[in-house]
Amino acid sequence: MKLIRWGMPDQEKTGVIINDIWYDTSAFGADYNEVFFQNDGLTKLADFVKENEGKLPVIPADTRLGSPVARPSKIVCIGLNYADHAKETNAPMPPEPVIFMKSTTSLTGPNDNITIPKNSVKTDWEVELAIVISKKASYVDEADALDYVAGYVLHNDVSEREFQLERNGTWDKGKGCDTFAPLGPFLATQDEIADVNNLRLWLTVNGKKMQDGNTSNFIFNIPFVISYVSQFMTLLPGDVISTGTPAGVGLGFNPPVYLKAGDVVELGIDGLGTSKQLLVDYVKN
Repeated sequence: MKLIRWGMPDQEKTGVIINDIWYDTSAFGADYNEVFFQNDGLTKLADFVKENEGKLPVIPADTRLGSPVARPSKIVCIGLNYADHAKETNAPMPPEPVIFMKSTTSLTGPNDNITIPKNSVKTDWEVELAIVISKKASYVDEADALDYVAGYVLHNDVSEREFQLERNGTWDKGKGCDTFAPLGPFLATQDEIADVNNLRLWLTVNGKKMQDGNTSNFIFNIPFVISYVSQFMTLLPGDVISTGTPAGVGLGFNPPVYLKAGDVVELGIDGLGTSKQLLVDYVKN
């Protein structure tokens, strides 16, 4: 299945995509959140859709999409998980995964505006494949890791490089700003993706190709990443793990290239759709 959430921010309803048509599943009665995934919501939703075949309302194609997952308990990210990206940022090849967190308040819809933070001059882009966790995961064996996957989703791991790398402390300061986690357009369940370790992912800025990679170039593959993260924290249903970005980020250019108001970022992954974001300046409410 392909799951969507749609409507005004903080008022999203649920839906599914079938043969490229968006259908309203709000009558199902549950948001796509921790409780949904914990209670075998994917199976129940599939049964609901089958029972209501031909009866579900159609959602207009110009409707705003929200994140396909309601606010998760955490967004965990893996840094430097492509060798070409580590090289372009002059970082050593990591002997084990680099973990950092994005705040859940950074989550936004796939086509919503990205707000350049106050005092930012180094806002950057990162196309990534993200995993959504299906059930509570702690000390998971690598061989069993895919049993904990609800599905996959497109993610732009927007980053403020000065906050991340030049300010004292952790990477998190440059990763969790408002609107820095556009997620979607949809969550694709595992059966929708033939080979998650061979997916092309790409990103353009103002129509110019910046990133063009493939998940076959992971340093640490998805089962290893899930198992590894679960050794350090319990993953809850609906949690998101973003698996890193290939080469082509603004930081990697000489000189670096960063986003400014008016720029348009577009990105996509095979089987997971595309998203598009306009950059806007911060304005105090």
